[in-house]
Amino acid sequence: QVQLVESGGGSVQSGGSLRLSCAASGLIISDYCMGWFRQAPGKEREGVASIDTYAATSYADSVKDRFTISIDAAKNTLYLHMNSLKPEDTAMYYCAADRGPSCSRAYAGDNFYRFLGSEADFPYWGQGTQVTVSP
Repeated sequence: QVQLVESGGGSVQSGGSLRLSCAASGLIISDYCMGWFRQAPGKEREGVASIDTYAATSYADSVKDRFTISIDAAKNTLYLHMNSLKPEDTAMYYCAADRGPSCSRAYAGDNFYRFLGSEADFPYWGQGTQVTVSP
């Protein structure tokens, strides 16, 4: 049985930092495309970042150069390092595992890959962790 458990959310002021963690059991996360999604009140869930089995990463435009996704294979844990947080980053953050090893992404220039994955690509989800950024 696959379980993904997020932690690390909290309340910070604008410009602050947080590190989200996603501890996995029932699957080896380095064998799958892993993603972070977020959902703000009244908005649809959106993809934030992904990392594939080759450690290739991609991001949403809105978090470019501020967020970093990573994996600690020894701990079977996914991370999202969030810097320069803005009030518009306030949302419930979810980690998710894809069905396969590759993530959907596209090269957008300037060494930046845009995350194209959708909820439908990810069958396994955590319960979420809340991030609140105050002005």
